[in-house]
Amino acid sequence: MTIQKIDVAYTAVATAENGRDGRVSSDDGLLDVVVNPPKALGGSGAGTNPEQLFAAGYSACFQGALGVVARQEKADISGSTVTAAVSIGKTEAGGFGLEVAISATIPNVDAATAQSLIEKAHQVCPYSNATRGNIKVELSVA
Repeated sequence: MTIQKIDVAYTAVATAENGRDGRVSSDDGLLDVVVNPPKALGGSGAGTNPEQLFAAGYSACFQGALGVVARQEKADISGSTVTAAVSIGKTEAGGFGLEVAISATIPNVDAATAQSLIEKAHQVCPYSNATRGNIKVELSVA
């Protein structure tokens, strides 16, 4: 797999302390959260976790990509939402891996148009491009 050169427009910087059971903060101070493993993984579940943070970022990014595609296609996506469900589990190789299910609700277009829009957004979204070929990502229209 090759790494593509990009024209960097912005770099986000975050620092974690104590891994999955500590704190994550951004260099600008706008993000500062306690992270704890979820109860399903034996943790306290008292804070957020990396999977929730990834789901939040992916859903926001995908919604933005959907907006780009909708403008190109002249489609009305007002009132739309995108939900990302990020799952973690053991891989066959013995490590851990992720899967993502992206679900979009686009009330002002028919089902075929909605499906076409999310498939095109999946080609535009930086998170989708970063994960493509690395993890399973399923797309659906709600």
